[in-house]
Amino acid sequence: MRPLIEPSKRQSCKYQDIEEAGRYLMNNGCVLGMRHIRDGGLRGSFNRELAEHVNDIIREVKEARLMPEQALRLLEREQENLQAQSKVIALKGIGALAGAFQVTAGVGVCFGSAGWLCPTFGVPLMLHGANNVYENGRDIAQGRSGTQGPVRTLYHHGARLVGGGEFEGNMAYGTVDIGLSVVGAMRQVRKPEAWRLFRYVKTDYLRAYERSSPPTLGLDAMSGVITLTSMHADANKNGK
Repeated sequence: MRPLIEPSKRQSCKYQDIEEAGRYLMNNGCVLGMRHIRDGGLRGSFNRELAEHVNDIIREVKEARLMPEQALRLLEREQENLQAQSKVIALKGIGALAGAFQVTAGVGVCFGSAGWLCPTFGVPLMLHGANNVYENGRDIAQGRSGTQGPVRTLYHHGARLVGGGEFEGNMAYGTVDIGLSVVGAMRQVRKPEAWRLFRYVKTDYLRAYERSSPPTLGLDAMSGVITLTSMHADANKNGK
């Protein structure tokens, strides 16, 4: 998003500038509402509340109860809030989509290995994926953060058994989650055109990431970065 008002006008902004900034902010809000709020009723309520808030600020400037510079700061604060909320929702969406891919990959591992890797790798990958879909999906649906799925809760219980707490459980969950994705990308899978007379040979296989599309690889990488960022923030929060 561009600034609500040109930098050259910041020190001498007038009522007309605040009006223009308010219209731009409401337009941004409508775009973000269309992007993130599927329910028409909720989207309409969001747009009305934003418009009322902006119009209240503009009216106070018109009635000389608020200086234009003060009004601009309030509008800019609202714009920052919208941007922050949009970013959080986007990241949650990536997390949910990446979780769905983990579930699919886990199913593929179970079938591809004829069940041999299912207990040790396929099932954990599916469980982590389902948990990621649950946590991110519920956060988006309820407009909040911090949902803890059942798998993460198990990690918390495990951490407490060895003298730790939620922080250690979250670190273990994040580490395993990234590890499963890395192992999944590096595992060997058969080439689509491979065939065998007696048994498959080494040249009949390639790494899973080599068969993945660029968007899938990008999504997986972004999911890993988001997990690492969350772990780093959690560590800073706990003074680690």
